[in-house]
Amino acid sequence: MIILFFIPIMTSTARVTVTLSGELVEEIDRLERNRSRFVTEAVRHELARRRHQTLLRSINSPHADTADLVETGMADWTADLPDDEGLVDPAGGTAVRWIEGEGWMRDAG
Repeated sequence: MIILFFIPIMTSTARVTVTLSGELVEEIDRLERNRSRFVTEAVRHELARRRHQTLLRSINSPHADTADLVETGMADWTADLPDDEGLVDPAGGTAVRWIEGEGWMRDAG
């Protein structure tokens, strides 16, 4: 059995104590030399899975305010917004395009 303790560190990493069974540690060691990397990847995977589950629950049981918006429909919701025509003058800018390795460049055409 491994017993680890949380030790706060003022950097982008933190030392954490986790208790795992010896059998589980042996299994990790058979697959990966770097336990920390393995545990980090496993935790990231689990966090992503849980965020995904939370999103699915939210979609299946939306908040009442969100459900009202969905029932209203986007077109009806935007119908009450002010007209934004004339706020931007397309002729007033400079045409640019992205060139890989060079960045944004004036568009010659």
